[in-house]
Amino acid sequence: MASDGSFFRYGERQIAAKPEDCPAMSSMLSLEDLPDALLAEIVKRITNTSDLKSISLVSKRLYTIEAEQRSSIRVGSDLCPAIDALSALCSRFPNLLEVEMDYSGWKFHWNLLEKHIFSLHFPVLRDLTLYIDDIRMGCLASCKNLMSLRLNSVSAIGLCGLLSVAVGCKNLTSLHIIKCNHIVGSDKWLEYIGSAGSLEELVVKNCKRISQYDLLKFGPGWMKLKKFEFKFKRSFNTYEPRDPCYVDNYQYGYDFCCESLRDVTLATIVTKPEIGLRCLLTKCKALERLCLHYVIGISDHDIITISQNCSNLRSISLSQEMLLCEIPGGTGVMARTPLTDDSLNALALRSHMLEAVELMFYGCAPDWPSEIAFTQDGLVTLLQSCPIRHLVLRGANFFDDEGMEALSCAQFLETLELMQCVAVTDVGMRFLAQSPCLKNLTLQMCYEVTDDGVCEVAHARDLESLTVESCNQISVEALHGAAKSVHYKVDCPSYYDRYKD
Repeated sequence: MASDGSFFRYGERQIAAKPEDCPAMSSMLSLEDLPDALLAEIVKRITNTSDLKSISLVSKRLYTIEAEQRSSIRVGSDLCPAIDALSALCSRFPNLLEVEMDYSGWKFHWNLLEKHIFSLHFPVLRDLTLYIDDIRMGCLASCKNLMSLRLNSVSAIGLCGLLSVAVGCKNLTSLHIIKCNHIVGSDKWLEYIGSAGSLEELVVKNCKRISQYDLLKFGPGWMKLKKFEFKFKRSFNTYEPRDPCYVDNYQYGYDFCCESLRDVTLATIVTKPEIGLRCLLTKCKALERLCLHYVIGISDHDIITISQNCSNLRSISLSQEMLLCEIPGGTGVMARTPLTDDSLNALALRSHMLEAVELMFYGCAPDWPSEIAFTQDGLVTLLQSCPIRHLVLRGANFFDDEGMEALSCAQFLETLELMQCVAVTDVGMRFLAQSPCLKNLTLQMCYEVTDDGVCEVAHARDLESLTVESCNQISVEALHGAAKSVHYKVDCPSYYDRYKD
């Protein structure tokens, strides 16, 4: 606990230490003196599940009010028999809007979906997440109020079941399909759901049998879609490396409108010029958030096109690794990241609303900054031209103390995350101490930063949060009182933890 009453977290523990937030009460009020509306408001503000369980045991009134206010629940495989357990839960919590069920791996045949358990016991259900091993999804069509469906690790999804959901769930606006590796007829159900045009959010993650070319069959559905995510794990998706329907100079499959798309994520796929999902980058006029993580084939031309077409771009995340790239002039090839300062300069010139930038690099040797085609000058130009509030740099070997000096002049910068930035030292941290708006700082595997550098920033800035992970020259003792919330770990997560799901 910090002496100034701040939050302090060590490892996975965080201690709240602000006595002024919990003043002693001069008189005790009985629960019977409080109206139901006030008790309901108190319960709404409690988010921790164990706390909700505890408060429901205080009195019968709180037990009833907590049950009425509960809007979401997660059901695990420890509840058996499942139907009886769900019936009891539904009686206890009549107003559930979000249900997450994880019965993955169970082999018994209780046919939960065939018994219409969801439509009978969850009449107002809007958000459903399934991990169960059951292909009889057609019964979900009876959930007329269902707005969001997430299928996670479902072993076999039938075409008829998906079509039934599309036909019956008229209010469905969000569909997530995650780690469903045996989907049959994916292009057909995508075509049907696309023709209905009700989806606003489509997320497909780590599904081996769905290719980027299948998703082009979504057709008219692209017109209303606002968020789209298509990603694989770190092993690149080589399924259908070329569009089997593509014909040069006859792009009938690519003639669709997606001008409502605001949020696009493409990760770990192989693209070709003008073929596959890469075509989205030329069509999204309303784009606000873009994530391109290890997309082979992306070039400066794509980023320049985005900067020209997407005047509302607010956030961009680029993850790159070394590829064989042609040397200007065609004299040979060299191993480097594909995007150059031309991309950064284009964003600096036209993306005047850009607030969040994330640049990540993998497999580039610290001793060879030239393996990254971005330069410090290009990044500084971007920082000076756009109102950047949140900057993340991972593995940016080109970024050093001179870059930190330029960073200290960024008028809008509030959050800075430096990960594996090995050229940043205490000198750079002293520059950062002059940053006018800095509130949140993360240092991960920055081995040249010591206690002195961190303390200088902490003393100069009133930090809201400070996170230090795997920085061997920074001690936990130096972080006491350094920020309102401090997180310290000796090690840090794997580089690709974000791609596990």
